[in-house]
Amino acid sequence: MRFLTRDKTFYTALVTLAIPVVLQNLVAFAVNFTDNLMVSSLGDGAVSGVYVGNQLHMLIQIFANGLGGVVLVLAAQYWGRGDVRSIRRITAIGVQLAVLLGLAAGLACRAFPAGIVGLLAPGDEVVASGAAYLSIVCLSYPFFCLSQALIAALRSVESPHVGLWVSLLGFLVNVSLNWLLIFGHGGFPALGVRGAAMATLIARVTECAVLLVYLFRFDGKLGLRPAALFVTDRTLFGDFVRCGIPMICGQIVWGLNTMSNTAILGRYPASVITAASLTNTMNTLAYIIMMGMASAVGIITGKTVGAGKTELMKEYARTTQLLFLTLGVMTGLGVWLLRDPFIALYGGITPEAAACARQLIGVLSVTVVGSCYEVACLDGLVKAGGDVSFVFKNNTFFVLCVVLPSAIVAASLHMPAWIVFACLKCDQILKCFVAVVKINRFNWMKNLTRDMPDAPDTPEHGGVPPR
Repeated sequence: MRFLTRDKTFYTALVTLAIPVVLQNLVAFAVNFTDNLMVSSLGDGAVSGVYVGNQLHMLIQIFANGLGGVVLVLAAQYWGRGDVRSIRRITAIGVQLAVLLGLAAGLACRAFPAGIVGLLAPGDEVVASGAAYLSIVCLSYPFFCLSQALIAALRSVESPHVGLWVSLLGFLVNVSLNWLLIFGHGGFPALGVRGAAMATLIARVTECAVLLVYLFRFDGKLGLRPAALFVTDRTLFGDFVRCGIPMICGQIVWGLNTMSNTAILGRYPASVITAASLTNTMNTLAYIIMMGMASAVGIITGKTVGAGKTELMKEYARTTQLLFLTLGVMTGLGVWLLRDPFIALYGGITPEAAACARQLIGVLSVTVVGSCYEVACLDGLVKAGGDVSFVFKNNTFFVLCVVLPSAIVAASLHMPAWIVFACLKCDQILKCFVAVVKINRFNWMKNLTRDMPDAPDTPEHGGVPPR
């Protein structure tokens, strides 16, 4: 039994697939960071309004990521067996559902922007700026959702670099237009939060347009044509729904956990909230790298399981565990060593906030070791390997039965913030024990593909002729 595979293609694929995904996630992080930085000069009301408006985007992103995840898992397995026709049909299903999601959310926010913002933050100033922002940025939702589905399809056929370049283009467009439209440079009117929303809208439309042009004109793997995005396939739609429900529900549980973390720590003084915000920024940076690597593992896993190479997949699974445990230890050590320099970047925070941040980052340096291992194993191996429902059930159990109850009790007893933070992160360690058992039983490898009828690739049959 080998603990490290000698198949060099695994390591090559892991690196070549992970780098574009990691960089794309970093670009997305930079977009949000830059937006907040540029809007901050408009005052607290504008910052709060844009923040509340973006909470709706986060909710939509949760569902869009769930749909994209289903496309990735199913399409990667069909990629392993060389069935491009089915990948096109799965992509079409994902695109149709994603656009419906974006249209529904966009129309609701366009019709009731002030009411929706008021549900989250009732202050008059926040509602005014948040509604002004949301009424424009909501028009970008269909384009964003469509882009997420298409990027997932491209990742499934081992073309993650396209998403990176598109995201980079969107970042440049967004930042440039922010500078012009928020502050009124270059002869443009100073539109404030409306300018920020318009910049985001134009960036999303640009990303979507470039993706479609690439897929229809230059892509040599999927062979998509516009008509292919409007077809349906009842059999694959049923598979999509069965796989999609636990994945989307899992995204909802993740969103609930994130919002609950904010609410629980929000009961503490401002210094703790500041420290938590700073710590979460460092956690996000570390998580970006982990998720990029785990996504690469997921693509390799789906392709290998779809091809029916069970023994090779077992070899890859053992290698993945060792690699990511090592990466986790290195990441944890890096977080520990960099905590003081990182805190020093925030020179304006109070000594109390800095001291609290040091404690929270100390906890993070431990839990991030578990995060690296369990994310790669449960998301990269188990979920992509076909056992989607297990990951959902496991995450739901730990969030609802362990993480939130322990953190609520700790906060109610007025325990130190670092203890509450440790409760909120304890599942990252506990899930590792589950992952070890689950992975090494190898009962998570489930081939989700099926032999599809050899119908001609015409629009009415659900596809387009390959080039």
